[in-house]
Amino acid sequence: MTRLKLVLIGAGSTVFTQRLVADIILAGEAHLWELALVDIDPVTLDAVNKLVVKMLAAKQAAIPVTATTDRRTVLRGADFVVTTIAVGGRKGWQLDIEIPRRFGINQPVGDTAMPGGISRAMRMIPQMLNIARDVADLCPDAHFFNYSNPMTAICRAIRRETGVPVVGLCHGVHHVEGQIARFLGVDENDLTSYGIGLNHLTFLTRLRVKGQDAIPLLQAKLDEQQPMLDREIAAKDTWDNMVQGRAPRWSDDPFSWGIFRQYSVFPCAMDRHAVEFYPERFPGGSYCGSHVLGRDAFPIDARISLGDTWYAEMLAIANSPEPLPKSYYENVPGESEQLLQIMHSLLYDHRAVFSVNLPNQGQANYLPSGAILECNAAAVAGGFAALMADPLPPALVAKLNAKIEAIEITVDASVKGSRELMVEALLADGTVGTPDLACTLADALIAGHREHLPQLA
Repeated sequence: MTRLKLVLIGAGSTVFTQRLVADIILAGEAHLWELALVDIDPVTLDAVNKLVVKMLAAKQAAIPVTATTDRRTVLRGADFVVTTIAVGGRKGWQLDIEIPRRFGINQPVGDTAMPGGISRAMRMIPQMLNIARDVADLCPDAHFFNYSNPMTAICRAIRRETGVPVVGLCHGVHHVEGQIARFLGVDENDLTSYGIGLNHLTFLTRLRVKGQDAIPLLQAKLDEQQPMLDREIAAKDTWDNMVQGRAPRWSDDPFSWGIFRQYSVFPCAMDRHAVEFYPERFPGGSYCGSHVLGRDAFPIDARISLGDTWYAEMLAIANSPEPLPKSYYENVPGESEQLLQIMHSLLYDHRAVFSVNLPNQGQANYLPSGAILECNAAAVAGGFAALMADPLPPALVAKLNAKIEAIEITVDASVKGSRELMVEALLADGTVGTPDLACTLADALIAGHREHLPQLA
C-alpha cells in the first residue's frame, strides 16, 4: 500500500508536531503515513527529529521520517502540506508587543490585529508566498493547510497572489466550544456551534447542546451571574490567558459575554482575542477599570516566555539518552486542531463539518466576495464545501467589513513592500489615531524587524 506523505513546514513548533504525531500513533495509523519534517533552524530540526523518533520507538510505530532544512527536497509527491512557521520567532513576537508599547499601545496577543498583527503580516506573507509557489510547482494536488498567524492576511495573500487553494485551520472555535460547555456545566462533546467571521473574531450564531438550542440556557446562566458581575470584576487582580481548574464565569470574559448578552451571538475566541478587533473601546489598552491589556489583563510577556520554557523542555527530552518518560503520551494527548479528523474526512469522503478559513464564495453574501472567512465547511473528497452562514446584526457586519478592508491594505503593503501602505494599514486598523503616530510607529517596527523585511530593504 502506498503511504500518504505529510510534510510539516515549521516542524520545530514546540507543541504542534509532537501532538500530531501522537494522534497518528494513537490512532493506529503508522502504516498509512510517511513524515517529512522541515525547519530552517538545524538545531531545532535535529531536536524535533530525535523526539519524533523517540515517540515512534516508545509505541513501536514504524513511520518513515525525513528531516531537512530544504523543503523543496521533500515537497514532491506530498499529499498534505502543513505550515506552522513564525518568521522572527518568539523574539519577533516580543518586539511586536514591546515597540507599540513605547507609543502607549497595549496588546494582549499581537499576532492577528492591531500593530503587532500588521507587523507580523509584513514578515510572514513574503515567506508564505514562497512556500505556496513551491507547493504549486512540486505538489499542486496536495491539500495545503496553514496554521500560522495572522491567519486571515496570510490566506488572503496566498489565494490572491498565487491562486494556491490554501485552507486556514485554527483551534479557536473548537477551544471555545469547550469553554462554553464548561460555562454551562455540560459535556464538551455535547455542545456544537455554527458561525461566521474572521479568524479570532468568528461570531457563533448557533450554539446547541445535544441538538437543542443552548442560547436560552446561556442567557439564563448570565441572569444568574449578573448580580455578582461588578463585584467579581472589582475583585480581580489579573485576567489569566486561560481559565483552568474551574468553570468559566461572565467576569472572566466580560466583553465577549456582553456582546452575547446584546446580540445572542458569541465572539470567538474570547476576550483575549476579541478585544484586539475593538481597539476604539479600549484606549491605551484600558480594560475593566485600571487593568491594562497585555499586562495584568491577559499578560502576553509571560505567554511568550512560556514558549521558551516549552522549547527548552523539548530540547532536553530530545537530546536526553533516556527513552521517553512513561507519562509522555499523557502529557501530549494529541493536537487540538482536529487535523487528523480533517484529513480522514477528505480522504474517505466522510463529509464531516469543521470550522475552516476559506474565501467567501457566497456563504456570507453580506461580506466581500473573496474575503477569507472563518466558516463552517464540510470536508469532502477533493476539498471543502462551505455551508451557508446565518445573517448577522448590522453592527457586527460593519465591524467585519472594516477589518476585511484593513487586512486587504495590510496584504498590499507586504506584497508591494510599501512603507506608505503599512502606515495606511495601521490607520485603517483603528488603533492608531493620527498619521504622524502611524508613520513613527511604522518606522519603529520596520527598524526592529529589518532583517525579516527584505521587501522593504
